[in-house]
Parts: sequence; C-alpha cells; structure tokens
Amino acid sequence: MRDDNTRNTIIFFVCAALLLLVYQVFVIDPQAKRQAEERARQAPAAATATVNGPAAPSVPQAVTRDAAVAATPRVPIATPALKGSLSLKGARIDDLYLVKYRETLDKNSPAVELLRPEGTQYAWFADVGWTGANIAGLPGPQTVWTLAQGSVLAPGQPVTLTYASGQGLTFTRVISVDDKYMFTVVDTVANTGGQPVTLAPFGSIQRQGVPPTLGKNGVVHEGGMGWIEKRRPLKYAKWQKDGTSPTYTATGGWIGITDHYWLAAVIPAQNEQIQGQYRLTKAPGLNLLDANYVGQAKSIGAGRQITHTMHVFAGAKQAPMLKDYETKLGIAHLDEAIDWGMLWFLTRPVSDFLAYIYKHVGNFGVAILMLTVVVRLIFFPLANKQYESMTKMKKVQPAMEELRKKYKDDPAKQQQELLALYQREKVNPLAGCLPIFLQIPVFFALFKVLQLAIDMRHAPFVGYIKDLSARDPTTIWNLFGAIPWDPGSAPFIGAILATSLHIGILPILYGATTWLTTSMSPPAPDPMQQRIFQLMPLLFTFIMAQFAIGLLVYYTWSNILTAIQQYVIMRRFKVDNPIDKLIGKITGKAKAAG
Repeated sequence: MRDDNTRNTIIFFVCAALLLLVYQVFVIDPQAKRQAEERARQAPAAATATVNGPAAPSVPQAVTRDAAVAATPRVPIATPALKGSLSLKGARIDDLYLVKYRETLDKNSPAVELLRPEGTQYAWFADVGWTGANIAGLPGPQTVWTLAQGSVLAPGQPVTLTYASGQGLTFTRVISVDDKYMFTVVDTVANTGGQPVTLAPFGSIQRQGVPPTLGKNGVVHEGGMGWIEKRRPLKYAKWQKDGTSPTYTATGGWIGITDHYWLAAVIPAQNEQIQGQYRLTKAPGLNLLDANYVGQAKSIGAGRQITHTMHVFAGAKQAPMLKDYETKLGIAHLDEAIDWGMLWFLTRPVSDFLAYIYKHVGNFGVAILMLTVVVRLIFFPLANKQYESMTKMKKVQPAMEELRKKYKDDPAKQQQELLALYQREKVNPLAGCLPIFLQIPVFFALFKVLQLAIDMRHAPFVGYIKDLSARDPTTIWNLFGAIPWDPGSAPFIGAILATSLHIGILPILYGATTWLTTSMSPPAPDPMQQRIFQLMPLLFTFIMAQFAIGLLVYYTWSNILTAIQQYVIMRRFKVDNPIDKLIGKITGKAKAAG
C-alpha cells in the first residue's frame, strides 16, 4: 500500500461529505417558481369541538383574498411590524402582512404576506377558542363576535370582543399586540346558567395546502414546529405523507407552522399541561394541515367565571427577539423555531457574532467578510501546520515519484525508502489531516448560519449584488447582462439554462479560487484521484451557482485568504506554485522552481 493512501482517503472522504451536503440541496428543483394552482384550495376551522380538541378542518368554496377579507366584519391591525385585520367572524387572526419585509427588491413591491383568511388559496391563520363535550353554544368559526371596545388593534390599544351563547355562557376576549409580532389573548368565560360546565382552551395554526415553493429547502426546516417537552419538527413532506402525528403531552411549550423565515405559533399558558398534535385532514386534491394544542379542562360553576391567557406569535424569526420573548414571557425554547441544526452549539454563537458585526458595520456582505477573517484567524495556527505539511509534501513529490518508479516491483522496499525520505525531510503525511477534521464542524456551522440569516434576505453588498440571499443574477449566456435577454425564457432550453448552467460572475470567481487552492496542494499519486481533484473545482462551480450569493461571497473570500496563506508558506519553503507561474507568464519571466 502506498504511504499516502491514508491521507488521500481522508481527503477524499471530506470531499465526498461536502458533495453529499450539496446534493441534498440540489436534488430538488432550484427553479421552482411561485405559481398559483388553478384549483380552489381551502382549509380549516373547528365548527364544533370536543374535549379532545378542535374539530377537523373543512373546505368551503374558494374565493379571492380580497373577497374573503371583505366578506366578514373586521378590526384593523396596525403596528410598526404588522398590518392587516382581525376577523370578527371566528375572532381569528387571519390577515397579516409583515411591513418590514418585501416580496421582491422592487421599491413598489408589496409587503410579505404571512396569514390569509379561510376560503382563499393556501389559507394560513390562527384560531383560538374553547372546546367541551356536549356543550351547546360554544363560539366556533361561524360565530360573529361583537366589537365591544376599541377600533384598531395596535400597541397599547387592545380590542375587546364579546359573545353571548344564549345557553348560559358569556365570552369576553381582550386581544392586544406589541410593537413586534406577539399577540396576547385574554379570555373570560362567565357561566350564568344553573349547571357547572367543563371547558378546555385550545389554539390552532391551520394551513390549507402547501404552496409548491415550500418544503423544498434541504438545509432549513419548513413545516410543523413546536416545543412540547422537546423540539418537535415535522417537515411538510413527511406531514403530508405520514398524516396525523401522535399526541404530545407536556407542561407549557408552543406549537405552530414555520417557513424559511416566518413563523405562526400558538402559545398556551406556560404553567398549564397541554396536549399538542400535528393533524392532517385530506380533502379532494388538498391536504389540510393543523398544528394545535388543547389545554387542561376547567370547571366553571354556576354563577362563576374563569380567565385564561395565551399568546399567538406571527412574524419573522429573529433570534434576539425570540430569545427576548423567552425571557420576558417565560416561553420555553421559543428560539428553537429557528433550525439551528445538529451543530447548534456552534451555529448559535456564530449567528450571534455575525449579527453583532452586522449591527456595527451596516452591510451584511462586509459582515460576512469580517466573520470569515475572524474564523481564519482563529484557525490560523492549525491551518498553518496543515499548509506547511502540504507544502513539504509537494516539495518532496519529485523524490517520491522517483522512489516509486525505482521500487515499483518491490512495495516493501518502496515503503521503507519513502519512510526514510519522510524522516530526512521531516515530513508527516498525516499532519495535514487533523486540522481539516477540526475545521469541518465550523464549516458546516457557517454554512447553516448563512442559510438561516434573515438579515441576509434582500441585503445589498456592492455593485450588482442587490440581494445576498438570492443566487448570482448574472449569467454567461447573456454576457453577464450585456445582452438584454433572459436565458431562462428561451424556448426548449430555457429551463436547462436557468438551473445549474446559470453561471454568473461570482460562481466563476469561486471556481477559479477553488482551482487555485487545489493546485497549490500536493497532487494525489493515483491518476484517477488526480483527475477527480482536477474536476472538482469545475463541478463545484456548477453546483454552487445555485446557492445564495452570500454563501459564495463567504466561500470565495475564504478561498482567497487560503491561497494567500498557502502562497506565503510555499514561498518560505521555496516551493513552486501556480501564482508565481502566472506572474511569470504575465511578466515574461519564468519563476524557477525552488
């Protein structure tokens, strides 16, 4: 066996792991566009309820969003972060826009839509109420509440809704909202009848079908999300395939539905035992998704009343804000709504540090560059040992090849001579492997952070880069924008040109810097491995072309820093390198090998 087989195997394993990660992302169709399906889509509401929870959703006739909003009496919602309305029919939070986020980069782009009413395509809304066995007159989705106090739901301006069942129960609901994304719902139930009743509070986030653009992100979780005793994620695909989940029981917690950047969740009183569940109700051509909880049953004696408080979160998943809610409201693990991943112990601090840099520099692209420098400085001693080992290996490569040729028929002698060569030159073939393994977790953590970062969404950098969360907008097929033509619109081949063949300026720069760092490493002894390593920069150029440009900024800048560090070491050891060769070709002065 050749002496450096172990080293090559380890390096190959690392590369294979990276390829697997990338493959996970790109087996899906990266070009899936937002399309409205022609079929009517509608979802849920609890028409009646039992102590086991809200009734299964139903599917009314679909209507346009504007028609659905206009069809019911409403209370406007106006906060620094939200706009929309609260439906008096069902007392639902079902019409919300996030005013600080836009759908596109266009200055006239509408605000991001979060929740939309029942009866519309892909409806998504929050429903809270009461359930009980054989209790007549409970308010349901068709119940029209009376606006008793307030006219606009805004910070410091709660609204009061009332409903009298006619069966001896009177409901008073006070809804308030802060300046961010948290609603507080305080229900008072008075029993004016002659018999005690037993009711249980419930909360539900319901979604009528999943838009085709969702659930395709292989890195960031999208689907059901909650904390009930522990983290309870459920991807859209698995939810729709496997159906209703088991019932989870715990004290406190929360449950809801999340997309890449957004979350809608119902949050019970944190000292109350609840039962949570992800439910699937199938309708013709449509899956109705319902993340709900049912709280403890409460007995209300004749002539008595009870008060119950719960919360609804509907907004952007900003880590500091979620953590602040955890502290102020005592909500267990609300920041777990963000998919920190298996390496959460690295992902969280890196995310916090990146946010800290961004807060002070004001440009997210610059923050990425600075974070990369800090990471490189932390690993500088390890990387230095790695590159020194690789440089020494490259320096003795000609002598190694001579020994392999000389003793090709005597493997034992060849091994003996190679070991002697390593001892004379003080070379350890495995010295470069340990630093690689130590850096891999940080590599994955940084990859995850840049996928999660909501601050990167629609964040400009420099020049033509207007959105770091999107892929490079330029492409070789229109000469990087010089030709006013969208290759993706071309008949027959447009769909192909818009996928991994959409190669822009930054993917090309990334590929070039990857080739540079690869060429500065010692070549593998096996011709097949050499060919694989030669093709990898090209392969990764096509793969990475579909990634967010913010990721490419990080990887390209990291490659440049790596090349500089390698170049300094190779010059110190007087080892031939591609940078000097290129300079020699440009100046006409060939650099002699050291």
